[in-house]
Amino acid sequence: MSTATETKPRGKVKDLRSKEEIGAEKKRGRMGALLIAPGMLYLALFFVAPVVVLLSMSLFVKPPGGEIGEFVPAWHWENYVVVWNAYWPVLLRSFGFALIATVAALIIAFPMAYLVAVRLRGKPLLKGILLVLLIAPFFSSFILRTQAWKQILSDEGPVASTLRFLHILPADASLTATAFAVVCGLTYNFLPFMMLPIYASLERMDTRLLEASGDLYANSATTFRKITLPQAMPGVFAGTLLTFIPAAGDYVNSVMLGNNRDTTMIGQVIDSRFFRVVDYPGAAALSFILMICILILVLIYIRRFGTKELF
Repeated sequence: MSTATETKPRGKVKDLRSKEEIGAEKKRGRMGALLIAPGMLYLALFFVAPVVVLLSMSLFVKPPGGEIGEFVPAWHWENYVVVWNAYWPVLLRSFGFALIATVAALIIAFPMAYLVAVRLRGKPLLKGILLVLLIAPFFSSFILRTQAWKQILSDEGPVASTLRFLHILPADASLTATAFAVVCGLTYNFLPFMMLPIYASLERMDTRLLEASGDLYANSATTFRKITLPQAMPGVFAGTLLTFIPAAGDYVNSVMLGNNRDTTMIGQVIDSRFFRVVDYPGAAALSFILMICILILVLIYIRRFGTKELF
C-alpha cells in the first residue's frame, strides 16, 4: 500500500513578532537614519561633490586661442594619457618614498607603543608623561616641524657633522635636498599616525597572556610572535594605511627638504600645475590618477592583509 506524502503549500512566512516589536524596530531604523544623515550629508558635500567636480575638470580642454586659465567642457580623455606618460616616474617615486617612510615609522613606533602600553601599564604617571612628550611636538605647525628638520640636516647641523666626523658622509656631500631628507621628514611628520593605533591595540591586550606564555616556558621571541604581534596587528594595519596614504600625496616635505628633480613628489607636481602652470585639467587628471592608484593599492593591501586574516 502506497502512502501519499502531504506537502504544505509554499507561501510567505508569517511574522510572529508583535505589532509593538515591529513598531519599535521601525522606530530604531528611523532613528539610525537620522543619526547618520549629518555624516552622509557632510560626505556628499565635501567628498562626493569635489570628486565629481575634479573628474569633470579633468576632461576640460583649452579652446583654440584661449587665454591662460580658460578651459571649456569636453570629453577629452587624452588628458589622462598625457599626464601619465609625463609623470609616471614621479608617481612611482612618491609611492617609494611613502613606502620607505611607512616602514621606518613602523620600526620606530612599535617599540615606543609597546613601552608605553605594556611595560608602563602599572605606572600611570610615567605613562602619561611619555605620551605627552611623544604627542606634544605635533601640536605645532606642520611646516614649522618640517623646517626644523631642514636645520637638523643642514651642512652645519649635528647629523651631518657627526657623520662627517665618523667618515660616513664625504666632506663635500650634503644631506639636504636629498631623498634621505624627504623620507626623514615624512617619517617624522606621520609618526603619530602609526604609533597611536598600535598603542590603542596594545593597550587593550590582556597582559595575563604574556604571563601564561612565560609559565609555558616560551621565550621572548615566541611570546612576541604568538601573542604580542597578533594583538597589535589591527593597530599596525590601521597605522600603515594612515601613514602611507597621506605620505604618498604629501608635497610640503618634498618642497622644503628636497625641491629638486630627484626628490619631486606627485603632490608637488599637482600643486605646480594648479597654481603655476595653470593647467587645471592636467592637474585634475593627475589628482584623479593618484587617487585611483592609492585606492587600488589599499584594496590589494586590505585583501591580502585584512584584519580577519591576522588571527
